[in-house]
Amino acid sequence: MNRDLFARHRAVLPDWLALYYEDPLEITHGEGRHVWDTAGNKYLDFFGGILTTMTAHALPEVTKAVAEQAGRIVHSSTLYLNRPMVELAERVAQLSGIPDARVFFTTSGTEANDTALLLATAHRRSNTILAMRNSYHGRSFSSVGITGNRGWSPTSLSPLQTLYVHGGVRTRGPYAHLDDRDFIDACVADLEDLLGHTRAPAALIAEPVQGVGGFTSPPDGLYAAFREVLHERGILWIADEVQTGWGRTGEHFWGWQAHGRSGPPDIVTFAKGIGNGMSVGGVVARAEIMNCLDANSISTFGGTQVTMAAALANLNHLLEHDLQGNARRVGGLLIERLRAVAAQVPHVREVRGRGLMIGVELTRPGTDEAAPEAASAVLEEARAGGLLVGKGGGHSTSVLRIAPPMSLTVAEAEEGAAILERALRSI
Repeated sequence: MNRDLFARHRAVLPDWLALYYEDPLEITHGEGRHVWDTAGNKYLDFFGGILTTMTAHALPEVTKAVAEQAGRIVHSSTLYLNRPMVELAERVAQLSGIPDARVFFTTSGTEANDTALLLATAHRRSNTILAMRNSYHGRSFSSVGITGNRGWSPTSLSPLQTLYVHGGVRTRGPYAHLDDRDFIDACVADLEDLLGHTRAPAALIAEPVQGVGGFTSPPDGLYAAFREVLHERGILWIADEVQTGWGRTGEHFWGWQAHGRSGPPDIVTFAKGIGNGMSVGGVVARAEIMNCLDANSISTFGGTQVTMAAALANLNHLLEHDLQGNARRVGGLLIERLRAVAAQVPHVREVRGRGLMIGVELTRPGTDEAAPEAASAVLEEARAGGLLVGKGGGHSTSVLRIAPPMSLTVAEAEEGAAILERALRSI
């Protein structure tokens, strides 16, 4: 059955549409932290549809909210007043930490980042953007143009002039040998030098933890130090929270809060987990920035009633059950368990992460050379053992990405770690 569906997939969909596994998997249903395939095999899901199933599969509160809203009206566009959209915007604005916040909803993280770039360039009247090396911000023409990851950037053409800054990867690159304080100082000096050679950019866009890049991050405080430099020049700071938002990192509700000494970002983008599988993204910005556009605009599908109802129910569940705290506690246990395993597996260079956002970097033993074949082998072996994980990594890296639903239990964390240990030892 999978072979037939795979053949049909290849016949009508693009060749560049990536699929995991030599024998691609069709997931038919899920519950809690588990999913099932067409053969009835059960898997512990440690990737959540690329960090999108944030709370749980088939969460009753979300499915009920979707069904009830669909029974009333599914969609009307932003041309009409929309109660669920207003209610969710009020919650997001309050949680964002941005003063006088305005919220615009989209259907994806790509579209959210696209909108943030539009706002920043219009507000600043500049098409120059600062971005981080090893970054990923989406698959649209503009977001590909600011993506600092060759594997996910299929063209050098762009409507933007992009300048790349050091700092998103702590343990590789020219500053890796420095301690945290000196690392930050070196990255700030690099930023200041870069700004001396160009016209004033519109904004810096940065993921607090780089997702597709392999769950890498700088020392806490780097973006606060950057913000001081940017603020002096009127340059905006966009925090791409598509993967880090809503408490996944455990220690903070937003990833930018690890860098909050100099205040909140000017713009925050979000998506993925807030909809728990529904297509929800968005942008939060200060009113003066959000309202800077001088032409009409609407969104046909952004903020549609059924997705807003789902996101509201999902956010309420997340807050009421302190899933941020669960990510901190269970994620901390999982990271320590995996680090103990890594100490005995020569292929593992580093286990890193925060909360339930964990990366396991694989290299050829005794070197810093990436081992993509080892990552693929572990991915296959983990699936055979009943565990789904992701892959990532940028320049010269190969990383297993672990990001289960934030309701993960201690027992499930132990089960997943044991399966992953066997898979890692198999290489």
